[in-house]
Amino acid sequence: MVAVESKYEAHDMEFRRLGPAGLKVSVFSLGGWLTYGGTQKGNIVKDCMQAAWDNGINFFDTAEVYSKGECEVEMGQALKELAWPRDEYVLSTKVFFGTGRQEPNTRGLSKKHIVEGLKSSLARLQQPYVDVYFAHRFDPNVPMKEIVEAFTQAIQLNLTYYWGTSEWSAQQIQEAIDVAEKYNLIAPIVEQPQYNAFHRERFEQEYAPLYKKYQYGTTIWSPLASGLLTGKYDKGIPEGSRFATNKEFFGDSLKMLESDEGKAKLEKVRKLGKIAERLGGTTAQLSLAWAAKNENVSTIILGATKPQQVHDNCKALKLLPKLTAEVMEEIEGILQNKPKAQL
Repeated sequence: MVAVESKYEAHDMEFRRLGPAGLKVSVFSLGGWLTYGGTQKGNIVKDCMQAAWDNGINFFDTAEVYSKGECEVEMGQALKELAWPRDEYVLSTKVFFGTGRQEPNTRGLSKKHIVEGLKSSLARLQQPYVDVYFAHRFDPNVPMKEIVEAFTQAIQLNLTYYWGTSEWSAQQIQEAIDVAEKYNLIAPIVEQPQYNAFHRERFEQEYAPLYKKYQYGTTIWSPLASGLLTGKYDKGIPEGSRFATNKEFFGDSLKMLESDEGKAKLEKVRKLGKIAERLGGTTAQLSLAWAAKNENVSTIILGATKPQQVHDNCKALKLLPKLTAEVMEEIEGILQNKPKAQL
């Protein structure tokens, strides 16, 4: 047997278990939403992924719907060219929205689409399996038993090791776990929700019983509120920003910035920036460190259009030890939006 040479170095990266599983993921990860396969293709995708790897990131996230499947194609080709040992990185994709085809069985969470959709994703990724497979949304048109059976089947076919949910309610997740237990199927272990300093209610309050009872994992997206928590929107919409290049997604957000609520948020960002400067970091790094401070966050999915963004964001690790109880209280004083603890 030929030994495979390791190409991975952890550097200063922190690792956390993915929920109750033994799988360990880097606290920062890299995702392809709104970037790879769309605005970014070819070498730049590979360069961003290499930058992540060079910072100790071992988890990479995509979905069938991202750029209508092209994100999986681009990230898959990059992985092929980078030739990292497959056992050294963790890869996830998601199913629900399809890739834009009109045939009704090419989207949703029917058993057919969950299993065949994964096979199609794997073909685009040029991979024999993914480590984690997410139900990208809940499907009210499919019985929960069929959904859980389908993900169980995908695991039994060695197409994935674990499955999870994305933007499901706590009640829906609990139902899936109950069905798995009742019928001796495999339960989900991880949720992929939005979470940042301006979007906290569901993550901190609604999911709290899941963390306590099941150690349910989380792979959070939009940790910088689509760039709002970087401070770059203080003086309008800069060219090349998420709001500028993805207006179909952020139209309402653009209007929000001009509202009283938006102006209040921008003022909070400015105040956060002063704390970040005092601690020796940027507003973005402080916002990422703030999210990582929450012990129920398994990994924070970063987005990047160029390698330097990855390098800069990973410097948030240096701010983590500086977020003392006093600093966290100061931040809460600025945000004024902490959800009430559940009784």
